[in-house]
Amino acid sequence: MLVYPSGLDVSSSALRFLTQQLRRHRRAIGSRWRRLSAGRQALLTLAHLRAGHTYAQLAAGFGVGTTTAYRYVTEAVQLLATLAPSLTDAVRTTPVKAYLILDGTLLPIDRIAADRPYYSGKHRKRGVNVQVIADPFGRLLWASPALPGAVHDVRAAREHGIVDALAEAGITCWADKGYRGAGGTVRIPCWGRWEVLSAGQKAVNRSHAKIRALVEQAVATLKSWRLLRKMRCSTTRITSVVQAVLTLHLTSSE
Repeated sequence: MLVYPSGLDVSSSALRFLTQQLRRHRRAIGSRWRRLSAGRQALLTLAHLRAGHTYAQLAAGFGVGTTTAYRYVTEAVQLLATLAPSLTDAVRTTPVKAYLILDGTLLPIDRIAADRPYYSGKHRKRGVNVQVIADPFGRLLWASPALPGAVHDVRAAREHGIVDALAEAGITCWADKGYRGAGGTVRIPCWGRWEVLSAGQKAVNRSHAKIRALVEQAVATLKSWRLLRKMRCSTTRITSVVQAVLTLHLTSSE
């Protein structure tokens, strides 16, 4: 395999943060010697998450075995996932007078036809459902654990406790029609076909769409990490990867 120098569009603060966490982890477990330093392991992990490089490509570029590359990435991802904020943390840090924007997105996976629970009829592809919460400026605040793609957005919001958490905090949340019946403080557009809506209802829906459109920035931020554009790992590991990406994003944006 040919090896060449390449750039990675990730903030240096994310690299420093992950390096520091890996050093602490190594001291905690008493790891004395590794093929790669904590800094190189952090860079290897970022290359996997941001650029989507395979373990074979990473192994060739960093001069280690494929198994070692897999083990290093898995270790770093699990470490980052444990540092991700919970839904309670995200809601608690939101000012009372502010509002949040909620949306669901599908992360594609390479599942076979037999994995029916992961098939999304809406997107006509297989993937996992991840709920995203953004602030009024479209900045990513929280991403949920992954559920099978067949799960509807409103059901996912209930299973993750999003509706109850927002209602308890008294924070208004703007969402699309996929959250019809969610209740609580979740606000959706006026229901019905556009041609049968009144002039007032159309005006309300236009204003609602302008507010809710900002959540697409948060979704785009999540998918700027190329590994999430086509997940090829086990579905049991996707939640850890999403939480790791969330941790890195929040760390580099502070």
